[in-house]
Amino acid sequence: MTDQFELPTSRLRVLVTDHLAQRGVELIRMTPGFEVEVVHDVTPAELVERCRTADALVVRSATRVTAELLAASPRLKVVGRAGVGVDNVDLEAATAQGVVVMNTPGGNAISAAEHTLSMLLSLAKNIPQATASMKEGKWEKSRFLSTELAAKTLGIIGLGRIGGEVAKRAKAFSMRVLVCDPYVSAERAQTMGVELVDLPELYRQADFITLHTPRTDETANLICAATIARMKNGVRIINCARGGIVNEADLYEALKSGKVAGAALDVFAREPITDSLLFTLPNFISTPHLGAASEEAQEAVAVEIALQVIDYLQKGVIQSAVNAPSVPLEMLRKLQPYLTLGEKLGRLASQLSEGRLAEVRLIYQGDIAALDCAPLTAATVQGILAPMHDHVNMVNALPIAKARGVRIVESKSTEPTDFTSLISVTLATDRQQTHVAGTLFSRQDPRLVEIDGFRLEAPLDGILLIYSNTRIWTCRG
Repeated sequence: MTDQFELPTSRLRVLVTDHLAQRGVELIRMTPGFEVEVVHDVTPAELVERCRTADALVVRSATRVTAELLAASPRLKVVGRAGVGVDNVDLEAATAQGVVVMNTPGGNAISAAEHTLSMLLSLAKNIPQATASMKEGKWEKSRFLSTELAAKTLGIIGLGRIGGEVAKRAKAFSMRVLVCDPYVSAERAQTMGVELVDLPELYRQADFITLHTPRTDETANLICAATIARMKNGVRIINCARGGIVNEADLYEALKSGKVAGAALDVFAREPITDSLLFTLPNFISTPHLGAASEEAQEAVAVEIALQVIDYLQKGVIQSAVNAPSVPLEMLRKLQPYLTLGEKLGRLASQLSEGRLAEVRLIYQGDIAALDCAPLTAATVQGILAPMHDHVNMVNALPIAKARGVRIVESKSTEPTDFTSLISVTLATDRQQTHVAGTLFSRQDPRLVEIDGFRLEAPLDGILLIYSNTRIWTCRG
């Protein structure tokens, strides 16, 4: 059985495309055991050729990380996206190949929030239109009557890091802030001084609406003719999140009719874009995807993604991954022995089991149950699948199990047992059930303590020879 993460034995090659801030490139270059190649404006065919020997690929938004590119990159372990959106990466293909995809959700939060507030103020105060008028030699003071933000209601859809920063700044303008986000607790909303509401209520009350949610099947065309009809007359809409959340054709009609008093977009469904009908409207303003385009943000995301890639390739630390459980370094130190234990228990159970695997039941008891066990579940399922599947790792283990129709059932109990922590693995097949359990001695040494109801104690290392005896006893009274 192998350890959960093995240190590399040769130099690690990192390919950087697009225009990453130089400080991030230098961080990777200065790390012992790493080499960096920086390329710009290469063709897809050239990129495929350069990726064949790459262990990591660092991109921004321009490079398309396709299934074909991933399939042609046998050494690739991680794709680092210097920014938030990963719609330029084929996540399904990366996951199937066991490639971690990381992003930097916090690096550009301040820049994006400031850009959103700039758009908000520009809409309220007609600054772009007034500037254009003056550049034409006009003085149209009465034409550009503004509206104040104070006492107005701002509706924020999505209270992640950027949405949270927008909320703080809006409060400073004495705005009432409504938030719609199914993942935000009432306690957090109360602490931030915002009101949690559902979407219909937000549409009904908001004077300004700003979007801070990823583009998914659920959020595509979230702002459309039907939802605009529910909004206040004269609402103003800002989108500095992702293109496609706002239906641009429906927005055009609403702006034309006056239902929407003004709109500001930093992102579009199709980019780059230079010929939208929206550009013909006086109550529409836009910027060319500048939300994260500050010097500070570009350097921050470059440094952040460089450190994440280095930590993963050197230590197996997964941070800000979009297709695998993230394991911060401080948590990895606690979890690493358990990851090894889970992976080895999974391998053992798989080799003892016979028949078609239908269900995996995992029970975490004792101290381990108080930790985030998602990485541990992935490591254990990796061990289960390893004897029957090539190239399985923590990234693709759960998707592979799901594709095979294997059900994963996880439960926890902090109630004390005979051991400080105990991990139990049960495999159910069409022929039998196999149960194993293990623990750590001295918090480092993985030990097998149970097989199918038999209590024992054996090191989980090297080659194990396992056999059972059946003995018949005859007793005379």
